[in-house]
Amino acid sequence: MIELEGLTKRYGDKVAVDHLTFTVRPGVVTGFLGPNGAGKSTTMRMILGLDHPTAGDVRIDGTHYDRLKDPLTYIGALLDAKAVHGGRSAYNHLLCLAQSNGIPRSRVAEVLETVGLTAVARKKTKGFSYGMGQRLGIAAALLGDPRIVMFDEPVNGLDPEGIHWIRNLMKSLAGQGRTVFVSSHLMSEMALTADHLVVIGQGRLLADTSMADFIRANSRSYVRIRSPQRERLLDVLHQAGITVVEAGGGALEVAGGKAEQIGELAARNGLVLHELSPQQASLEEAFMQLTAETVEYHAHAGPVAVPQDWGAGWKGA
Repeated sequence: MIELEGLTKRYGDKVAVDHLTFTVRPGVVTGFLGPNGAGKSTTMRMILGLDHPTAGDVRIDGTHYDRLKDPLTYIGALLDAKAVHGGRSAYNHLLCLAQSNGIPRSRVAEVLETVGLTAVARKKTKGFSYGMGQRLGIAAALLGDPRIVMFDEPVNGLDPEGIHWIRNLMKSLAGQGRTVFVSSHLMSEMALTADHLVVIGQGRLLADTSMADFIRANSRSYVRIRSPQRERLLDVLHQAGITVVEAGGGALEVAGGKAEQIGELAARNGLVLHELSPQQASLEEAFMQLTAETVEYHAHAGPVAVPQDWGAGWKGA
C-alpha cells in the first residue's frame, strides 16, 4: 500500500505537487493520470525518496522509503528505462541490484525469463532498443518479488505483443494481491488495464475513483436511435415524457436514457428500430473534460506562421 498525506513539493515559486492525499491499495491496478506538467513524475520520485517533499508525508506499507530494509523486496519501480550502465550486460545489471539488496542470484534468471530477455542476457545494454530497455527496467522492478510495483509509462517503445504482455502482467500482479501503480499518457491502454484512477492537474488531486465512476461522472451518456418510423417514434417518446434530441443522419438521441426502456416502449407500439445503441464517452474524452482547465501546455491546430524572409538564401540539402 502507498499512502500520501498532504504531499507537497515546491521549486521556488513553482508548486509542482499541491497537498496530494490519496491511497494506492493492493489488489487493483491504479492508473495515475494527468496532463504534462501535472506533477506525476515528481510525485513518483517522492514516493521513492528521490525527491524530498516540502510538506506532507508518503509511506510504503506504513514506512518511509529510506527506512525500508532491502527496499526492492517492498517496492519495485520503473521510472527511467535508460538509467542503466551501457557497458554492463542485462544479466550483470540485474545481478548488481540483486547483490545490493540481498536477493538470491537465481532470481536474475527468473525475471529475465519473465520479461523475455533470456536470449540477450549477456549482451551489453548500450545496444538495446528502447523496447528492450523497457523490458529490462521492468525486470529490475520485479527483481525483489515486491509487494508493490510502480511503473511510469511502461508501454513506451513496446510493440503490440509487448503491450499485451505488460497489460496482462500488471493485471496478474494485482490479482495476486499486490499494489500496482502505473502512470501513462496512452488512454486507450489505461482503459483496458486500470481498475481505479487517480487524476491530478497542476499538482492537485482532481479525482480518486473507479474507472467506471470516473467516466460516468465526467462524460455524457445517451442512447442513439434510428427508425424508418421516425415521426411515430418521436410521438411515442414524447408521450412517455422522454426528451429527444435530433442528431445527424436522421438519428435521435436520448440523454441518460435506458436502452432497455426505449426498446420495450418501441416493441409495445409496434415500432421498427434500425439502431438502439447506448453511447458512452471514452476514458480519453472523460479525461479531457475533467482536465481542460489544468492543461499547462496548449498546442494549436492550423497552418504554421512562417516569417516571409525565413526561406531567404535556402539552397536545399
